[in-house]
Amino acid sequence: MNETYKFLKENTQVNYVSTINEGKPSCRPFGDPIMVDDKIYVITNKHKNVSKQIEKNNNVCIVAYDDEKWIRINCQLIDDSQNMKVKQAVIDEFDWALDAGYTLDNPEFQVLYMANVESIIYDEEGEILEKYNF
Repeated sequence: MNETYKFLKENTQVNYVSTINEGKPSCRPFGDPIMVDDKIYVITNKHKNVSKQIEKNNNVCIVAYDDEKWIRINCQLIDDSQNMKVKQAVIDEFDWALDAGYTLDNPEFQVLYMANVESIIYDEEGEILEKYNF
């Protein structure tokens, strides 16, 4: 888990989250994840299409590239938006969070953690370098 988090947090600035939208793939950029209580979280707003798609089917694929290696994470994203500890950690870590409307009293502020994760790091030739399940 730590290697997956480090790859997303330290090696890359953007990762891409793919969902299913009415039977078709949909992909968009996401920013920094956060780790709280040994769970990797992603952050979004409930009014966004990505949130609605995850609510219908929480199986996602996350991909990122660091100019040498790339990672593919197949997982489920579990809504944990009632967890104020995680929301406060987001506010504390990211100076842009409050300006973006991420406040504890905002019902649209959504945090989702990765579960049933298969994380694979590849070299540029597509050879597996590391594989993690958590």
